[in-house]
Amino acid sequence: MFLFSLRVNCGAMSAEILSVTELNRRARQALERALPLLWVTGEISNFVRAASGHLYFTLKDEAAQVRCAMFRSRANLVPWQIVNGQQVEVQALVSVYEARGDFQLNVEAMRRGGLGRLYEVFAKLRAKLEGEGLFAAERKRALPVFPRALGIVTSLQAAALRDIVAACRRRAPHLPLIIFPTPVQGDGAAEQIAQAINAASTTGCCDVLLVARGGGSIEDLWPFNEEVVTRAIAACAIPVISGVGHETDTTIADFVADHRAATPTAAAELATTGWFAAMSELDQLRNELQRHLRRQIEARMQRVDTLSRRLLHPRQRLERIAMANAYLRMRLDAAMRGKLTHHAGNLATMQLRLQRQRPNVALAHSTLAASAQRFVQALHASLGQPRHRLDNAADALKLLDPNATLARGYCIVRDTEGKLVIDSGKLRPGDEVALQFASGDADAQIIRTR
Repeated sequence: MFLFSLRVNCGAMSAEILSVTELNRRARQALERALPLLWVTGEISNFVRAASGHLYFTLKDEAAQVRCAMFRSRANLVPWQIVNGQQVEVQALVSVYEARGDFQLNVEAMRRGGLGRLYEVFAKLRAKLEGEGLFAAERKRALPVFPRALGIVTSLQAAALRDIVAACRRRAPHLPLIIFPTPVQGDGAAEQIAQAINAASTTGCCDVLLVARGGGSIEDLWPFNEEVVTRAIAACAIPVISGVGHETDTTIADFVADHRAATPTAAAELATTGWFAAMSELDQLRNELQRHLRRQIEARMQRVDTLSRRLLHPRQRLERIAMANAYLRMRLDAAMRGKLTHHAGNLATMQLRLQRQRPNVALAHSTLAASAQRFVQALHASLGQPRHRLDNAADALKLLDPNATLARGYCIVRDTEGKLVIDSGKLRPGDEVALQFASGDADAQIIRTR
């Protein structure tokens, strides 16, 4: 309790007169200096959440009450719904609301009532077990790579059990799951959890034991902070995985267990790591084997196609032989006709030579007349053919005449060295060129090329 007194010296009364505002300000400063940040426990009443997000309520016990204010930035950090009648512990600064002169607590943090005691018990038990070496890394056991069966200590109604079963069915569907049902919160839960762990340890029916439950408040998870549970985990004959709560939840069971998982699903995944990796490797090997067999089958099919193209039906073979015979017969006929034609030609030549050896005046006159006629015709032809070639050359010369081309609207382009330009790629903007037209010439400068 904070006590202060106001002493009035009637003999020497102070001449200073304070305003109400100054009085309340000094009172607030005195209280804040005298009472630093402290924890206060009590029951919430008259709870109001303002539109601004600030919280206003009264904290009371059996004999007294005090007004409290919790600003929005601090209120947003409270992880549960605040209602009247809750027993809470608040960390607050004693102050005075100067506008009304009300004595109040400015709340900085809030937790459920009794958490301070629970944290103290938690810290003491943790220090005790750590001193006994139950948290030592050298006593942690490795998990079997391929467990034959998986034991689960949890509640049959827990969502954690469904998550574990779903994860195991997805990653190792053949793995037997043995459930040791037990309540995971409430009075007597710690003793029943310890009994379930001992049962799993003594039966020897599983290789790995999962101790799991879903998230919750510290009170809900408290059975896993009880010494009876932690010692049962430490004495368990098989490796234990703790999958209690969510990622941010930590219990003493997590420190004692051989392995800690962030969630029940993560605990199931940790226990089935070996089987899942083996199944993944088997899937990969199966895919590789299927690809290899597919390639072998495709290669054999291509080989069969090649052989099938080479394999001929007897009828096709006979047809090919018949076609070859027909071709040879055609060549033989052609050769015989060629021989006969050659011999007939020789015979005609010999007959002609024989006839030439016999004088024939009439034939000679006729031949002479025909020769004279051919001579005249050849003479006319020989005179007309050069003239025709001359005309053709003149026409061709006209076609090759560049002046004729220029007369049709074309021009000749030369660079500064007088060389013909036939490619626009040889020019650059700014180059000077000379243009020759059918009539006259001109100088030009290149602006752009295409």
